Amino acid sequence: MPTDNLSAWTHDHVFDTGNALAERSTWVVMWITAAAMVIEITAGWWFNSMALLADGWHMSSHAFAIGLSALAYAAARRYAQDRRFAFGTWKIEILGGFASAIFLLGVAAMMVVGSIERIVSPQAIQYREAIAVAILGLAVNLACALILGKAHHHGHDHHHGHDHPHHDLNLKSAYLHVIADAATSVLAIVALVGGWIYGWSWLDPVMGIVGAVLVAVWAKGLLVETGRVLLDREMDHPVVAEIREVVESGPQADDTRIIDLHVWRVGKEAYSCAIAVVTRDGALTPDAVRARLAVHEEIVHSTIEIHHHNGFREAPGGAGA
Repeated sequence: MPTDNLSAWTHDHVFDTGNALAERSTWVVMWITAAAMVIEITAGWWFNSMALLADGWHMSSHAFAIGLSALAYAAARRYAQDRRFAFGTWKIEILGGFASAIFLLGVAAMMVVGSIERIVSPQAIQYREAIAVAILGLAVNLACALILGKAHHHGHDHHHGHDHPHHDLNLKSAYLHVIADAATSVLAIVALVGGWIYGWSWLDPVMGIVGAVLVAVWAKGLLVETGRVLLDREMDHPVVAEIREVVESGPQADDTRIIDLHVWRVGKEAYSCAIAVVTRDGALTPDAVRARLAVHEEIVHSTIEIHHHNGFREAPGGAGA
């Protein structure tokens, strides 16, 4: 068969269009965070504030992790047409988000260790100067949150999925780093003001521990979300039930059963599926099944296997999977 006759049956495997605004915003935020990091670490060391040093070291790891997010966007875009990636490059972005979550856990551990050291060996703090720099850090974090928040809302404005909108998990990871920084800055300010006014020097390391717990909780949530995608643990998603419903419905509903179904995500709003069907409907074809699936825009790639059978019994409790 001449290869030029195959175009009607072939398609590319770019299932996600990327997020150009998020990529640009992430690079901007990375450079802003890196600059603020240098200021805060220097000031924390000079003014001897654990809360401020913790905030600064937060920024160092966050700058690195946000940079990873930006690089993940760039790599996914660069290799989008590389056929070695069987289902596209979108999961490079998810891998970036997963790595960022690991960094968040590392930051939380550093905060706990540093804070315990200060509880065991308290040191004098130059509160006025430290508060001024912490406020500056908070302002930087809020500005970065606004930049990434704009990219987040822009992505939702252009959402065209069927029923189930999905977050950009790579952008979410960068956003969480910025929000974690902001929360740490707030806790640092509270600790420094309390120590300055009331002499509660213990408040500085205690707030460091509180911040660490908060960051760890956020990191765990991000690990679960990104890990689910990386491991293709999507068979509890509503789209799976919708696929079963649409394939096993219609005039010949009693004659068709799905006997094997695999669904996995290949983009923020895109799924691929592999389906094996047993049917007594002699007219049922893979194209007919794809036509039924077409009502769900998020199903962008499907592999259909049809087994025609004169008769079958439904297993107790429903059709097998």
